[in-house]
Amino acid sequence: MAERTVDSAAPARGAARPVVQAEAALVRHYRRLVRLAYVALPADRDRHSRVLAAHTAVQRALPSRWTRRSDPAAGEDPVYAALRLRVLRDGLRPRPARRLLAPRVWGLRLFTPHGGEQDAALEQALAALDAPARAAFALRVVEGLTAPEAAEVLRHAGVEQVERALDAAAGVGAAEAEADLSAFDACAVRVQPTDLLTRRRKLTAVLLIGVLGLTTSAALLSGTATSTGTGTAPVASTTGPAPAPPVGAAADPARPVRVPADLWQHTARLDFTAWPARGDRREDAALLGRAMTAWERPGPQTRAEPGTDTAPPIAPPRLLYAGTVDGAVVVLLYDGQRLARYTDGRDGGLDLARADDSDVTTAGAVVLHRRGTSVRYLLAPWVEAAETRRIDRPDAPAQPLDHPDGLTPATPGGVLTDCRGATVLQLRSSPVVAEKHAFLLADLGGLVPAHLTYTPPPDRNQPARSPREATGPDALQAWARAGCTAPDGTPGVKQLNLWAFAVQPLPQNAGSASWICLRADRWTGDGSAATAVLLPAAQGAQRTGGGPGRSCSRFEQDTVGWAWWRSPQGTEFLLVAGSRRVTRLTVKGPDWSADRPVPDHTLAVERPARGNVQVEGVLDGGTRIGPQH
Repeated sequence: MAERTVDSAAPARGAARPVVQAEAALVRHYRRLVRLAYVALPADRDRHSRVLAAHTAVQRALPSRWTRRSDPAAGEDPVYAALRLRVLRDGLRPRPARRLLAPRVWGLRLFTPHGGEQDAALEQALAALDAPARAAFALRVVEGLTAPEAAEVLRHAGVEQVERALDAAAGVGAAEAEADLSAFDACAVRVQPTDLLTRRRKLTAVLLIGVLGLTTSAALLSGTATSTGTGTAPVASTTGPAPAPPVGAAADPARPVRVPADLWQHTARLDFTAWPARGDRREDAALLGRAMTAWERPGPQTRAEPGTDTAPPIAPPRLLYAGTVDGAVVVLLYDGQRLARYTDGRDGGLDLARADDSDVTTAGAVVLHRRGTSVRYLLAPWVEAAETRRIDRPDAPAQPLDHPDGLTPATPGGVLTDCRGATVLQLRSSPVVAEKHAFLLADLGGLVPAHLTYTPPPDRNQPARSPREATGPDALQAWARAGCTAPDGTPGVKQLNLWAFAVQPLPQNAGSASWICLRADRWTGDGSAATAVLLPAAQGAQRTGGGPGRSCSRFEQDTVGWAWWRSPQGTEFLLVAGSRRVTRLTVKGPDWSADRPVPDHTLAVERPARGNVQVEGVLDGGTRIGPQH
């Protein structure tokens, strides 16, 4: 689209008229332009900074002289279209320079109104886009331009890959795109004071530095005069306190989103977004400001679980807790992707953990404080009853656990995979959520305990079974015997499932063995699995193989395992088992082999001595599979 001169034939005395028209258009459309700038600006800064940056971009769009412009879309005000183009160019800069005439606010924090869930989801979706894609979204949704019209504006704004930007903007979900943008109106701001104590300390520090500077200057002048009068140049000695470190800008204490205390009773989305703010310090603006600053400016005291990004929050965080726990002051926040646990004080810091795509079970509890092997949990608001039980004592009754306002007393922890009898949580949801729904959570040393599930042995007359809660007698017995063989017991594991894929009668009437596959799924999407055979009680469990990948998940439901076993009479056997679709098993040794159909999916081969073997299973469709390594 060509550019043409505006008012090029006007006399010199009227040369300022386009600028006057531009000022009138800017004032008339100021709120619309500010909203456009706010949506298009990067989401890697707090709302106070974005509000000021949006107003700066619009106010700077007014030029000192105006001689050229781009043609607008059909029916648009050409002056407004030119202003919009200048605003977009400003927002597309990687990091706009600080400007002398930019709006400034002293002692106050500005933030846009809190929107609903759709606004929060849109904020999160926009945070994942780059600057051109956000600009494309702003033109399409805020301005209402068609795709060709938006493409033309983006080209004039300097965007090189216009189609890619439009495609990325179109990828924002329909639910998010239908948000009413109430949380993006930077002209309808709310105002809160900054951290008053921090401001006072900062002012005191500035005054102290000023007084020290005047004192030092006076001393130096006095020394110079003395040296001039006596002819002796004294050695200058400057002792005293070091200058106070600069104090950072306080974070917006009102920024954390707070949801109604009964939201969990009215929403179909039961995860961390439905947690209300709890704790005796949730109205402490200074504390919340420190917690927000710690997250927005990660430092040496920021600790992240494996696979967790340490970047600032991608959306306005929700406040889940702020209070005192065993003498420690703790703040718990959630930005839709990660949990952030801030512990106040010199020895505190910020702990981050993935917690996206959580549900009624995986969002059932968070570790608020850890001291030695004891932990204190904050439970979900939908948890009606809580108990503890020893994982190695399946027949022992669970012990009731008080949890006023969701906070439990100090509870024995212990990592599940250390085989020393960890204590797990047994929680029961309110009937408002689900009738008679109980589930187990196990502490693995991180912020979020892992959800324990159980898949019972297959029934040849039924389809493959799905994981269920590990609270039944069979599940508890299996976990008691095999829990410590789990392939991964580190922070960041979301779920541990124990799948009993075969039951094998043992030779010489020695009882039966259960073959299991333990799978660990992490919040990052990675996972690992391990097979084990559970022998009669006196002989315990024996791990037989495993490794990373998607084995024993719903995406790879076929597996084979094998193990050496000595009968009570002293005979050596090779035990082999496959999952429900395995119809034939093949075993090869140095000088022997066995290949036969297995209606019950198991095979036992008597051997005089152990040696290297190769094991293979054949599925009902003819596919051959091997054991995990």
